Amino acid sequence: MQVTVRDNNVDQALKVLKKKMQREGVFREMKLRRAYEKPSERKAREKAEAIRRARKLERKRLEREGF
Repeated sequence: MQVTVRDNNVDQALKVLKKKMQREGVFREMKLRRAYEKPSERKAREKAEAIRRARKLERKRLEREGF
C-alpha cells in the first residue's frame, strides 16, 4: 500500500492511508488477531457474518425492486 505526500501535507496523507486501510479491512484483521480465537468461535463468527451479508444483499435487492 502506498500513499504520496503532496506539499508536505502529512496529515492529509495519513487520512488517505487510514481510509485505504479501513477499506482493505486491515484494522478489522488486526483486532481479530489480538487474541486467540477458538476454531468453533471462528466458525460461528464467520457463519453469522455470512448471514448478515446475505440479509443485507436481500434488503438491497428488495429496495432496488421497489418493495
